[in-house]
Amino acid sequence: MNTLREAKVGQNLRVVKIHGDGAVKRRIMDMGITKGIELHVRKVAPLGDPVEVTVRNYELTIRRSDAEIIQTEVV
Repeated sequence: MNTLREAKVGQNLRVVKIHGDGAVKRRIMDMGITKGIELHVRKVAPLGDPVEVTVRNYELTIRRSDAEIIQTEVV
């Protein structure tokens, strides 16, 4: 399985698991990224940081370090 950091533009993904502890995991979940939710990768910056996704009908930009802890699968 891959992480959100490895995703390509245009992919539709499903969140399998969020790794991490405490405040970082809580912050990601507060942004609407939870287990089972589907994401659409809209943009990835040339150097891979940040990643822009559509989640729950809004656009969200995520740092590369946060994207590394979000485990995904292709839908």
